Amino acid sequence: MHLWQEYRQPDSISEAIDDLLNAPAPVVPIAGGTDLLLDMRQGRHKPANTLVDLTGVPELNVIEERGNFLYIGACVPVNRIIADPHVKDNAQALIEACDLIAGPQVRNTATLGGNVAHALPAADGTIALVALGATAEIANPKGLRKLPFRDLFQGPGKSTIDKTSELIAGFYIALSNRNQASAFKRIMRPQGVALPILNCAVWLERKGNTIKDIRIAVGPGGPTPFRATSAEDLMRDQTCDDALIIEAVKKLLKQGSFRTSPHRATSEYRKHILAGLFRDTFHEALQRAKE
Repeated sequence: MHLWQEYRQPDSISEAIDDLLNAPAPVVPIAGGTDLLLDMRQGRHKPANTLVDLTGVPELNVIEERGNFLYIGACVPVNRIIADPHVKDNAQALIEACDLIAGPQVRNTATLGGNVAHALPAADGTIALVALGATAEIANPKGLRKLPFRDLFQGPGKSTIDKTSELIAGFYIALSNRNQASAFKRIMRPQGVALPILNCAVWLERKGNTIKDIRIAVGPGGPTPFRATSAEDLMRDQTCDDALIIEAVKKLLKQGSFRTSPHRATSEYRKHILAGLFRDTFHEALQRAKE
C-alpha cells in the first residue's frame, strides 16, 4: 500500500498553506519525517493523499536574532540547533535536549517543529522550550500569529493546531541576560533508542544566592507538557539552600501527575528519582547563571 500519492515542495509559507487548503486530501505536512513516516508504516497514522514537504521553505529554516529574541524556524534540523552559537549563548537547555533526541542520523533530519508538533508530554525539545518560556509562531491563511508555547497542546499526541490550514513556523526565545541560564537533563532506559523515563529543564535568573526568577518543566508530568508553577512560586525571590530544594520537590510531586508507563517506568520509580534529577538540573543552571 502506498503511504501517499502526491508529493509537493512549496517554496514559501503562503504556498505551503495553499497546498494544505487545496491539494487533494488528506493532506499531511512533513519536515524530517522521522516520526511521521514510521507512524504511517506501522499503522498509527492514516496514509496521506498529499505530502507537503516544508523543508524547502526558507522562512522555516533560519536561526537568527530578532530584536530581543532568538528565532528558530520549525524546520531547522536539531543537529543545526546543537551546533549554533546563538542557541549556545541563549538556550543551553535546548542544546542539551536536542543532543539527546534519538541518534546522530535521526538528529541530522529530525526538526524542532516536528518534535513539538508530535505533542508528546515528555518530548525533549518541548520540555526545554517550556522552561525557556518560548512563544510559538503559527502560519495560517491570514498570515502569522504568535501563541504562548504551552497553548499548542491539548493532550497526549493532540495539538491545538488545525493541521488542515495551519503550520508551526518557528519559536521565539528571549535573549539571555547576565545572571540568567538554563539546563536540561534526563534519565533514560535504552530500548533501541533511549527513551526518557523522566526529563527536566530549568531556566533561572539569580542575584547572588537569591533566585530572582525561575521556570521548571518536567516530562512527563501530565497529559500535556508540565510546568511546575507551584515549585516556581515557592523558590522565586528565595535564597537557595538544600531545605528550599526539598520543599520544591514536594511541590513538584504534589502538582505533577507521574503515571506508570509499561515501556518506561512505574509511577513510584519516577517519583523516587525526581528529587535527584531536579536537584542536578537546578544546580547546573544555577552555576551557569553565576558564570
